[in-house]
Amino acid sequence: MLERLAQLMSTEDIAADLHLSVNTVKTHLKSVYRKLAATRRGEAVRRARELGLL
Repeated sequence: MLERLAQLMSTEDIAADLHLSVNTVKTHLKSVYRKLAATRRGEAVRRARELGLL
């Protein structure tokens, strides 16, 4: 999920790539944002890079 965020893929593209529903992707993204203490995609990607997750 984080790698796809870093590639600037849309929610719909991520869902198609992972064979998931858009709602499932949105739920996972909310969880990722919460765990990284981020409120938006760019912030989540930056924080993941700082933590060595990407």
